[in-house]
Amino acid sequence: MAQWEMLQNLDSPFQDQLHQLYTNSLLPVDIRQYLAVWIEDQNWQEAAMDNDNSKVNMLFFHFLDQLKYECARCSQDPECLLLQHNLRKFCRDIQALPQGPMQLAEMIFNLLLEEKRILIQSQRAQLEQEEPALEAPVESQEHEIESRILELRTMMEKLVKSISQLKDQQDVFCFRYNIQKQVRTSSLEPHQSRQQQLLQETLNELDKRRKEVLDAARALLGRLTTLIELLLPKLEEWKAQQQKVCIGAPQDGRSELLQLEKWFTDGAKLLFHLQQLLKELKGLSHLVSYDNDPLQGVDLQKAQVTELLQRLLHRAFVVEAQPCMPQTPHRPLILKTASKFSVRTRLLMRLQEGNESLTTKVFIDMNPPQLQGFRKFNILTSNQKTLTPEKGQSQGLVWDFGYLTLQEQRSGGSGKGSNKGLLGVTEELHIISFTVKYTYQGLKQELRTDTLPVVIISNMNQLSTAWASVLWFNLLSSNPQNQQFFSNPPKAPWNLLGPALSWQFFTYVGRGLDRDQLNMLKGKLFVQNSGNEGTLLSWADFTKRENPPGKLPFWTWLDRILDLVHDHLKDLWNDGHIMGFVSRSQERKLLKKTISGTFLLRFSETTEGGITCSWVEHQDDDKVLINSLKPFTKDVLQSLPLTKIICHYQLLTEENIPENPLCFLYPRIPRDEAFGCYCEDKVNLQERRKYLKHKLIVVSNRQMDELQPPPEPNLEPELESLELPPGLAPGPEPGLGLELEPLLNAGLDLGAPLEPTLGAISQRVPEPNLGSELKLETVLEPTLQPVLVPEPKPEPDLPHDLRHLNTEEMEIFRNSTKIEEIMPNGDPLLAGQNTVDEAYVFHPSHFYTDGPLLPSDY
Repeated sequence: MAQWEMLQNLDSPFQDQLHQLYTNSLLPVDIRQYLAVWIEDQNWQEAAMDNDNSKVNMLFFHFLDQLKYECARCSQDPECLLLQHNLRKFCRDIQALPQGPMQLAEMIFNLLLEEKRILIQSQRAQLEQEEPALEAPVESQEHEIESRILELRTMMEKLVKSISQLKDQQDVFCFRYNIQKQVRTSSLEPHQSRQQQLLQETLNELDKRRKEVLDAARALLGRLTTLIELLLPKLEEWKAQQQKVCIGAPQDGRSELLQLEKWFTDGAKLLFHLQQLLKELKGLSHLVSYDNDPLQGVDLQKAQVTELLQRLLHRAFVVEAQPCMPQTPHRPLILKTASKFSVRTRLLMRLQEGNESLTTKVFIDMNPPQLQGFRKFNILTSNQKTLTPEKGQSQGLVWDFGYLTLQEQRSGGSGKGSNKGLLGVTEELHIISFTVKYTYQGLKQELRTDTLPVVIISNMNQLSTAWASVLWFNLLSSNPQNQQFFSNPPKAPWNLLGPALSWQFFTYVGRGLDRDQLNMLKGKLFVQNSGNEGTLLSWADFTKRENPPGKLPFWTWLDRILDLVHDHLKDLWNDGHIMGFVSRSQERKLLKKTISGTFLLRFSETTEGGITCSWVEHQDDDKVLINSLKPFTKDVLQSLPLTKIICHYQLLTEENIPENPLCFLYPRIPRDEAFGCYCEDKVNLQERRKYLKHKLIVVSNRQMDELQPPPEPNLEPELESLELPPGLAPGPEPGLGLELEPLLNAGLDLGAPLEPTLGAISQRVPEPNLGSELKLETVLEPTLQPVLVPEPKPEPDLPHDLRHLNTEEMEIFRNSTKIEEIMPNGDPLLAGQNTVDEAYVFHPSHFYTDGPLLPSDY
């Protein structure tokens, strides 16, 4: 009925298509409207597509019975003469069809398909003509369902009352009939004649009441069918939303599922109640039966109610919580062999017999795809769970499996299983299924539900790639049971992929990506085609192609950043202090327009999980310098937080006076205002009395070492390491008598490349003059210094944030002491730093101490 109601509300052009459809059809449009509820309730697709003649024949004879019954009803109403004629004519026509029942099923199935096509065309036209249409508010939809349920309950109460009156009327008829049957006098006597007339009137009244009750039951059944048609799409919406939530979409659908459970239970109660009432009517027809008894149509209605209940039951069995391991709650649908995982199922129809326990069994890959090398698994733990009536009444029909474990089947009878098939381990999709035998009020059904496809790994190193597979499948697959999806994975448009990437940060870190960050990622993925909205991205480009060449694939690079933010930068990210995803060219454009000392934080595009800090300097000759620190990775940040690196970073000026060049967070937020709350140190008074206060700081050197002889500069190797564009490499600057190669051979061997963990200082060679528009970007290699602070009186001539330093007793170790003498094997905390990310200059390291060291304190 719902489909026909929508067709009647179409605009004129689509109404014409509907009229044209039924002009050339054997089924008259008035019969289609009169029998809309019954026609739409039948499974014409199954009858037309299957080769089971028994189903087709049964549906055909039910249709004939329905037509004859409606024709008999119309014969008593003079106003329905035309409808009665059409019903009789159509009944004769379908019995004369050459192919009989099969032709009728195919005809009605095709008509219903064409109706749906017209509806879809109408909806698309409406969306194109209007502004982006707002969906009907959820509140109005819920109100409609609630109002329908209340209306159905009222109708049910009236039906119960009508059946009670019908029973009373039938009892009166039976009493008078038995009295009349015992009287043996002639029917010609006046008294006997009046008794027979009274008995006939009672029978007529009984027949009238039976028709009224049956009509009320039919109307109630039609309303229940409409309710089911409203509930099932809501359930599909919840399943689609659950699929998005699994890959990070920011919405919790549990409250919606509990609301659906309430509605499904209310609908099922009404259907079971109607089924009981129809059984009572069938019992009344057995007690009193006569020709053209209306109650002969009760069997048809009972069959319709049973079919509705079966349809509702099979859809009501769902997976409430998809499979997930406890160690990776933010990444469901990834399971590891020999590791526990949990999954929860629920039956939305909260009806259970008082003495009947319900047992759910678990299976994996009940219908595996026929793929070479497709792995098989066993469930090690118990594969079933029983729900008692007591638990069912208190918590609902919920089966919570919390300790399931998988083990791969051995191949060839010995050794571990192996994957030598067409798909990789992280591209294999497996489905876990659940079955339960449900019994209630004589209705017995075996129900089944399936999880979304899961990826099964054997090592946690495969987690990142496995999550990429889960993300790609649930974003693009139209069939949630397609286990061969990665045999030919489709390409992804940016309008789907972009929001999904933002969901990863929203779910795992707490804040998604803004438009500028997404545009940077879009440009990195699509390169030259980033401006084309119709460009598609392949699965290989997302997870396998190195981006840029020689570096990490895009997904590996992004996932490492995601882990870095979660483990070390979560607060800064959620507060919006990390710009993060910004290209180097965009970084220069942004900083060039700001005042000196403005800095921003961005993720390295080539280092695996690295973040760097860049700031701008405007020189007196209108030259603009962009300085960048070597990227900090988790190896550094786990020893020293990024907030303290920024707050205490020092750059030595030409006078060897340390200063912090990081003054304003882009666009112009004072550093202390942005990061001060993160850098407040907790003071332990007892510890201060025993030890000198100390802290680790990052220091870079701006000038050349004054104690080194000034050799001639040779800037070509330096420019090559900085990877300047072709044509921009300058020659030696006139007037300088230094050469880079002798400088490097003059005893500045630093050993292993230093990262910002323990006290070394970087320095920079003189910059070539590239004009006012373009200036060579300097990448400083920062180092950490242990600084001992005895807290002397602050120096009034020093900057405010450096007054704690004691410059009078500061001793600078230059060439008199080499770094190799202090750390002959290099700094062990800085070993393994990736030095290929950006061009930078190696510099000697210095250690600073503030105040005398007191042996008594140590």
